[in-house]
Amino acid sequence: LTSVAITSNALEVALSHALTTEREEIMGLLLGDVVDAGGTGKGQERLTARIWSVSLHRRETDVRSDDRVEISPEQLAAAAGEAERISEELGIHTRVVGWYHSHPHLA
Repeated sequence: LTSVAITSNALEVALSHALTTEREEIMGLLLGDVVDAGGTGKGQERLTARIWSVSLHRRETDVRSDDRVEISPEQLAAAAGEAERISEELGIHTRVVGWYHSHPHLA
């Protein structure tokens, strides 16, 4: 992966989500695709992750600490289902391409 392109809407949603609390770490999944942006053709691919949606996730209640996030298999499956629905709506193949998390003030 050589670059990331995120829509302003997806960035705003992720940032707003991160600012919802200063006491717990939050996380979400980034939805979009990965494309070859062109390379030298000698094994030097230039892959770009393109992000156009965000899947917000709640903290698991049994997480060991406020400064940790974990995602359950059920949450990951739900995000994959959300990506499939977006694919159908937009007519663009969408998948989970990454994740984000906050660094809250826990002191």
